[in-house]
Amino acid sequence: MPDEAPRGFYPYQAVIDAYGNGGFRFAGMSHRGSLLCLPAGTYAWNVTRPEEVTLASLAPVLEIADGIDVLFIGFGTDIAALDPAIRPAFREHNCIVEAVATRGAISTYNVLLAEKRPVAAALIAVERAR
Repeated sequence: MPDEAPRGFYPYQAVIDAYGNGGFRFAGMSHRGSLLCLPAGTYAWNVTRPEEVTLASLAPVLEIADGIDVLFIGFGTDIAALDPAIRPAFREHNCIVEAVATRGAISTYNVLLAEKRPVAAALIAVERAR
């Protein structure tokens, strides 16, 4: 990620406490929009639909993929087709990619984060939590 903190940046990796209404709650704050949750911090992510999840939109994660075991991609309310270029690109860095609905991505991400595992999440915001 850039040396200068971008807008929509929280300097820590945090457990996601809640989601819905187009955003997320974490670390006593709320954020409207999608998120990239990386070991170096939590960033606003300009992705709103599954088809926008590409190698380009995941470039910040791919840059640090050698330092994470798993990337969870939360596609919103449903599971969607993953760009076929994504898994092989991350596999070259020994990083597993799990693409599921945002709810499942958050649940598993939080568990592994609590276990202090090197994980990341790319989460598309949803209006209604299930």
